[in-house]
Amino acid sequence: MCGRYAASRGPEDLAGIFEVEKWEPEEALAPDYNVAPTKEVHVVLDRPLKDADDKRPVRQLRKLRWGLVPSWAKSPEGGARMINARAETVHEKPSYRRAFAARRCIVPADGYYEWVTGAEERELEVEGKRKRPRKQPYFVTPADGSVFAMAGLYEFWRDRTLPDDHPGAWWVTCSVITTEAERTPLAAGPAQGPRSLADIHPRMPLMLTPDRWDAWLDPARTDPEELRALLDPPAAGLMRAYPVSTAVSNVRNNGPELLEELPAPEEGTLF
Repeated sequence: MCGRYAASRGPEDLAGIFEVEKWEPEEALAPDYNVAPTKEVHVVLDRPLKDADDKRPVRQLRKLRWGLVPSWAKSPEGGARMINARAETVHEKPSYRRAFAARRCIVPADGYYEWVTGAEERELEVEGKRKRPRKQPYFVTPADGSVFAMAGLYEFWRDRTLPDDHPGAWWVTCSVITTEAERTPLAAGPAQGPRSLADIHPRMPLMLTPDRWDAWLDPARTDPEELRALLDPPAAGLMRAYPVSTAVSNVRNNGPELLEELPAPEEGTLF
């Protein structure tokens, strides 16, 4: 899954990486090293500009809320539970299928966090003993330092309790698509610890390589089977994972120190 990630690149950097044509300075977000559900995040999308005569899709950097609210939802309360959409079923689930066909985006990140429960604590859980499990957070990021372009969806929701001219009348929200975690060896990482992403968690965000960005963002592409082909996982061995401070487990903590690599756990303590 993807429940927390880091996004430190500024709008100018993202605009250059993704060839963005339009972004508003007032929508610029500060670097965030502990992005949690319901926060505002940057996404890249192709969409005609509002009220423009030219209806061609324009690549934009937009500020959206993480946690998708379907257009037909009676309230936005369920958005916090819809931060992830499964690649295997996104084309058929009522909450996601319309967005999958027409409103796809890229959620840029440095990488994502995932937590591993210590071996001894897992044994206690299996035995049914009540003890708060010790979980070691890992940061998963492209080994070459490039942007982690997570496949995403976005949706519009109208708050019918507010008038049309109210600034909060429309919610624009997004979700990250996840897939099965890689079982192949990591590109790099500590000598001890997880050997693959699947050792950390069975799911991971779906990373889009640059050769798929244009096709994924193109709103003219609506054929479900053609779009599903874009959800094939990228080549194995592009990622590395390393342990980071447990401070990231508290959403109030936020700073570049959260990305600092720690010594690997002792052999056998986590795996």
